[in-house]
Amino acid sequence: MKAILAALALTVSGVAFAEGGAAQQPMGVTGQLVFLGGFLLIFYFLLWRPQSKRQKEHKNLISGLAKGDEVVTAGGMLGKITKVTDDFIVIEVADGVQLPVQKIAVTAALPKGTIKDVKA
Repeated sequence: MKAILAALALTVSGVAFAEGGAAQQPMGVTGQLVFLGGFLLIFYFLLWRPQSKRQKEHKNLISGLAKGDEVVTAGGMLGKITKVTDDFIVIEVADGVQLPVQKIAVTAALPKGTIKDVKA
């Protein structure tokens, strides 16, 4: 590792001497604006866009919940929806065991028959 750093230092100093020993100029205003614009683009494509896409998918999932759907909650509970209200759903996690859960806590809707496969 030290050898690589030493070689890199020699290469950089060799480039500076090849230029006549001129000191590097600070980045101009245009360079700073290009750098800031590139940073904002990276920030948008790596953070904002994927997060808004996930939020939109979750909103569509919550609005499409209906009685009989099989869902998984944020806590990992697996159940079948028995009742749907504005903010809450009631899921049946076992025979005769029903739990009220906020709609926001639902993380995924499962294909029909998943609960039977898990119980077996």
